[in-house]
Amino acid sequence: MSKKEVEFSNRDRFIELGLMIASLRKMQGMSQEKLAEKAKISRSHLSSIEAPNIVRPFSLEVLCNIADALGVRAGDLLNATLPPTK
Repeated sequence: MSKKEVEFSNRDRFIELGLMIASLRKMQGMSQEKLAEKAKISRSHLSSIEAPNIVRPFSLEVLCNIADALGVRAGDLLNATLPPTK
């Protein structure tokens, strides 16, 4: 299986995870700059993770850092679902 096939098969998962991170960040009134700083990543990396039009795979370490910065468990980020849009 090529890398492109793996990325494509997980595309929707990465997009949903990025949207969940962005949603939680905004609910907490946190800027991308602040979350990135707390998660020990660059703001541009966080921006690409949150962007729904970009599929940006990232490491488990980054996921755990983001979860810690948001005050949630990494597993909860993976299991969370966004409410339907109106």
